[in-house]
Amino acid sequence: MKRVILASSNAGKLREFRQILEPLSIELVPQRELGIEDAEEPHQTFVENALAKARHAARAGGMPALADDSGICVPALGGAPGVHSARFAGAPRSDERNNARLVELMAGHSDRRAHYYCVIVLARSGDDPEPLIADGRWHGTLAQAPAGNGGFGYDPWFFLPSHACTAAQLPAAEKNRVSHRALALARLLDMLQR
Repeated sequence: MKRVILASSNAGKLREFRQILEPLSIELVPQRELGIEDAEEPHQTFVENALAKARHAARAGGMPALADDSGICVPALGGAPGVHSARFAGAPRSDERNNARLVELMAGHSDRRAHYYCVIVLARSGDDPEPLIADGRWHGTLAQAPAGNGGFGYDPWFFLPSHACTAAQLPAAEKNRVSHRALALARLLDMLQR
């Protein structure tokens, strides 16, 4: 597989996936370049949404497709935003409004634990009976104030005790080594090499 559809319209995800996959000479083709619209994400689990997106893109594009579904999960909020991370504050999607809603809901909570979760699915065809599925978790806490200009989504608020900074303060190369997406992708690549 040298060409794979990326079943996402998220520029941040495309950038991260390309950087991580570059050493393997896998060309990621964004689904929009092929005229493929975003798939519906009606499910309540990350794995079901990722599978739906990968199958949709593989069917429409006629070649393998890679999809992820990811988000931030906060135990104090019962796991929210979870699968609704991208649309947490409603439409239209807005990182700024999503972060503001998260901060508002966290007021008064002393438990500030959080983790990013990612499921990646590789469907070799639209009807692949054995799609490859890998996941990854990236643990941290919610900061008291945002910091950093890198990354996207909730990164300015996601504090990493192991690095003493937020995800938005990490250099891109380090984020692509330790993030939830990097961990899931490493597991997927291990499956591909078996």
